[in-house]
Amino acid sequence: MKLTFKDRHEYADYWKYYIELERDAEKEFHLNEILNLSGKEREKKGRAILNLKAVYQGEIIGDFQVYKFFREDMPDHQINVGDVVLVSRKHPLKDGIEGTVFEKGKTFLTVVFSQKLPSGKKWRIDLYVNDITFKRMLGSLEFFEKGYSFYPEDIILGHGKPEVCEEKLEFVNKNLNQFQKEAVKKAVCSKELFLIHGPPGTGKTTTLIETIIQHIKKGKRVLATADSNTAVDNIVEGLLKNKVNVVRIGHPARLKRELLDVSLDAKATYHPKYKEIQKLEKKINELKTLQENYLKPIPQRRRGLSYDQIVKHAKAGKKVRGHKIETLKSMAEWIKLQKEIKKLIEQKRRIEEEIIQDILASSEVVCATNSGSGSEFLMEHYFDVVFIDEASQATEPSCLIPIIKARKAILAGDHKQLPPTVLHPDAKPLSFTMFERFIKLYPENAYMLKIQYRMNDLIKEFSSKEFYNNQLISAEEVKDRKLSDITEKKGNNPITDDTPIVFIDTEGKLLEQQKKGSKSKYNPEEAKIVKEVVEKLKEIGVKPEDIGVITPYKDHEEYLKKLLPDIEVKTVDGFQGREKEVIIISLVRSNPDEEIGFLDDIRRLNVALTRAKRKLIIIGDSKTLSSSEIYKKLISYIKEKGKVLSLEDLEK
Repeated sequence: MKLTFKDRHEYADYWKYYIELERDAEKEFHLNEILNLSGKEREKKGRAILNLKAVYQGEIIGDFQVYKFFREDMPDHQINVGDVVLVSRKHPLKDGIEGTVFEKGKTFLTVVFSQKLPSGKKWRIDLYVNDITFKRMLGSLEFFEKGYSFYPEDIILGHGKPEVCEEKLEFVNKNLNQFQKEAVKKAVCSKELFLIHGPPGTGKTTTLIETIIQHIKKGKRVLATADSNTAVDNIVEGLLKNKVNVVRIGHPARLKRELLDVSLDAKATYHPKYKEIQKLEKKINELKTLQENYLKPIPQRRRGLSYDQIVKHAKAGKKVRGHKIETLKSMAEWIKLQKEIKKLIEQKRRIEEEIIQDILASSEVVCATNSGSGSEFLMEHYFDVVFIDEASQATEPSCLIPIIKARKAILAGDHKQLPPTVLHPDAKPLSFTMFERFIKLYPENAYMLKIQYRMNDLIKEFSSKEFYNNQLISAEEVKDRKLSDITEKKGNNPITDDTPIVFIDTEGKLLEQQKKGSKSKYNPEEAKIVKEVVEKLKEIGVKPEDIGVITPYKDHEEYLKKLLPDIEVKTVDGFQGREKEVIIISLVRSNPDEEIGFLDDIRRLNVALTRAKRKLIIIGDSKTLSSSEIYKKLISYIKEKGKVLSLEDLEK
């Protein structure tokens, strides 16, 4: 993994190469999904829209053909402007035509093609590659390569010496602990860069919110981002509680319902100038209604005549190319109205732009995803400081999009947890994040939060020792958390009593399985044990919503979901950043060769082990797992501090 770069060109070329690989892998991913899932299953995932009607809209520069696809009950979907899609009548892999999304509305998508579509009544659109994010990454790399970055390029390249200092502050949040206060003081005083290292449950986002507020108090203009919409929404919520004037950029369908009022779209409707837009929209609709009384000059009707020629011949009152004079006059009236509509639309767009720029300029904090910070709204906007939460879960090119817009950057994350998911096997450098690279390059500019507010002390201890140099401290109010505090009855065995950490050993009894054509694994017998454990917990009064089941394998997740419809079951990646009162980890692997595959990823293990507040139950084959040093240590730790059960013990 590369720590430093010779110059801007080497940096840009290095990351461009891996982005292109990942872009290709994403296309491959969508093709495989289209192949293996039904249209309805893909629509549920938000990556396809079925039963669309299509209307030809005409041609745009470069002979591109434009079609509008619409459906009154349009489902929520992930398809955005700039994305490459496959449009089909039967099946995307049989008759799919590649197009690019040009426009997006509540009930329609406008798509541009390099060819005309055949006739068809019902259409299907499939997301082929979420291209807008890749384009923005590449755009920010080109911007950086040309020397336009607002952020000091020597720090990005790895040659900088960012200053570190500390200053006295009046804290807004009076409940911060000593480590959180120290992180805020250092972050506020730092000139160009600061890294907040937040292990599980240490209040990383709380610390980040306080740091943002301290910068606002100093009159700084702030951009706050994260790779996921959920993480951005968490920042917005924290800022709103502190009465900060914040605007959230992003599609309203992707935002939490409670935060819609601070979205750019909603704020625009409250703006004094919005009434002008409403008047213009009314006028545009009136003219469009009027247009319906005249013939639209579609290609078959025009017979090669341009708009200007139609108007000219209609004025002269002459027949031309077999056109009746009435037809020409009707088309000319339609064209005249279209010109008026176009002028009004341009006027409306100008006012919309004024409103947007006014909202952005008057907001204390602009919040967006990393990709969203590269939107056209922020093209000309620069900031004093950018905050990136979950920076250890975002690729470096993703973080570059917001970082080049500010003079100073504060990144928060935990490189001991899961890195970003990378699909292409040769694009692994993308999983080496900017956060991790900067922590290695500039350790004096990083500070670790040490008090955790989530786990019982014995659940915390193993991760603290193995991943955080034994530095994590449990807050007084959580260190002795017990299961019996939240149950109606007291448990009478290690599954249901107050033993915080339990290992159920399935040694040699249960073999993992693999579906034909799948790379994933599942273990039906282990799944039955999970169900049995869940039932025992429910019997003593643990609520289903307080139980989480984590498994590393997708196929096992699907199998468990069918067995446990009222319990949240997710892969490790799906539980990152989450917590539950009780967590059951089903490790799946059980084979004579003692192979454990990607279970050996210690960051994945760290995430799984640090989600539980009161009780952690791990199910696995000790013989298979002990081929890995870290699992050998884990089982040994549970023997010493918790309880190891055999299948026979479970039946008692």
